[in-house]
Amino acid sequence: MATTTTSLVFVASFLVILAQGAHHCNVPSRFWCDDEEIATRCGVLQQCQEFEWTETSKKVEFALYYESLCHGCRDFINGMLYPHYANLSSIMNLTLVPYGNALERKVGDKWVFTCQHEKQECIGNVIETCAIAIVKDTTKYFPFIHCMENSDENPEEAAKKCSTSIPVPIADILKCSKSEHGNKLEHEMAVKTGALQPPHKHVPWITVNGVHTSAIESDAMKDIVKLVCDTYKGPKPPVCKRSGREVTTIANTG
Repeated sequence: MATTTTSLVFVASFLVILAQGAHHCNVPSRFWCDDEEIATRCGVLQQCQEFEWTETSKKVEFALYYESLCHGCRDFINGMLYPHYANLSSIMNLTLVPYGNALERKVGDKWVFTCQHEKQECIGNVIETCAIAIVKDTTKYFPFIHCMENSDENPEEAAKKCSTSIPVPIADILKCSKSEHGNKLEHEMAVKTGALQPPHKHVPWITVNGVHTSAIESDAMKDIVKLVCDTYKGPKPPVCKRSGREVTTIANTG
């Protein structure tokens, strides 16, 4: 009932403004709350702040479930996600889950992983998992993971080389990747992946605000900026004002 009342007040406020005439506003009303500049010009800044830019302006939760040697995953990370992440970070939280189509089984006190692209992929997955756990700050560990995903070296060598240009505690990360702690961290990635609803059928697998559909995934592959900007309900950052950008469609490869 409260939501209905709020919506009615919001609509009523807009109708009053329309009746009075928004002399400096030549934008259709559905776009008035897209950003602060338009809202100010159309005389609805207060209404947007009170009714549109409150709870609905939470950051978009974007999650990528992937595996370290998957070609489609690498194409998406290197060609779409990483190039736009910095510009979207003010309105998007990024979660990376490096596990993908791997399988796990318990042997004694240890989890044993079998990966789609064999042993080196399992090594890459756990190195990236340890980087996420140790570094914690997405803006710092994502460049490192991007560097690894852009390398033709085996994952451990790629990690060492990437650490020479990207400041991460590589000794701690590699130690973690060979430890019981790293093994448990990778199991946690397996649990996260196994909890997906619907269950993942391929990688890369994408969720937005916890939801996966083929349409969401297709939109992310084609133009992540448009998807995130359209999903975010608060005032849009400058990156959302771009138009006519050419993008490359990336296929998932499982």
